[in-house]
Amino acid sequence: MAAETKHNKKNKKKNPSKKGLFNSMLFKLLAGAVIVGCMVLFITTETDCSSKEAELAAIQAQIDTFNMENAELQRTLASDDLSAYMERIALEERGYAYPDERRFYDTSRD
Repeated sequence: MAAETKHNKKNKKKNPSKKGLFNSMLFKLLAGAVIVGCMVLFITTETDCSSKEAELAAIQAQIDTFNMENAELQRTLASDDLSAYMERIALEERGYAYPDERRFYDTSRD
């Protein structure tokens, strides 16, 4: 009987049980898939962050432009010279002209 118990102990040491979840191939594949998924998520997040930073820079440039335009309009309103401002806008931006003024347009560049 002592020989049988030694024989059983030797068989158990040579052939360990691989039925546990941590020793299976499925767990290794799942761990690899999780690692790959995390890497893809990290790369996607970094790409989105860089595009959002570029978008932020463009919006900040627009804000700076609008702030300068706003400051110019505030100076114009504060100077009490509103008629000169309206005249400049009418002539330059709206295309108005004085009654005795003649304007010539170059139509050959169309």
